[in-house]
Amino acid sequence: MSISSCNDFMGFQEALKKMRDIDDKIIYALNTSLPTESFKGQVDSEKTCRDLYGHLQTGHKKREEAIRNCILVSAETLKSLREKRDTNPNDIEADKKFKSEQRKLRVLQSELNVEDIVKERSYKAFNERCRIFFQAGPSVL
Repeated sequence: MSISSCNDFMGFQEALKKMRDIDDKIIYALNTSLPTESFKGQVDSEKTCRDLYGHLQTGHKKREEAIRNCILVSAETLKSLREKRDTNPNDIEADKKFKSEQRKLRVLQSELNVEDIVKERSYKAFNERCRIFFQAGPSVL
């Protein structure tokens, strides 16, 4: 995601949704890629879990960076809108833009909380199925 996508908020949210696809389908990915007891020897479960863990980490890092970047962009925009509004308090359009950017910033900040919940849920599912095949670092729940 680029800075320009921060200005298209609906596009940004759609991109986040697509980027969360692996998290939304973690159970399916684990069920289809890890063998049952009877097929254990036919699949390299350690490699499968390691690869999935890598995909999860990469996705989480990219999304968090994109959200934090957009928070910074929005905060800068809000700062300039505040200055514009303060210099001309009767400018209704400037006030509207300021309030709209405030809401956008709050939603972006709440996306960080959503990201934490998504990450926690994904790693919980990952650990339930992969802990016997692959031990990830201490950052995994």
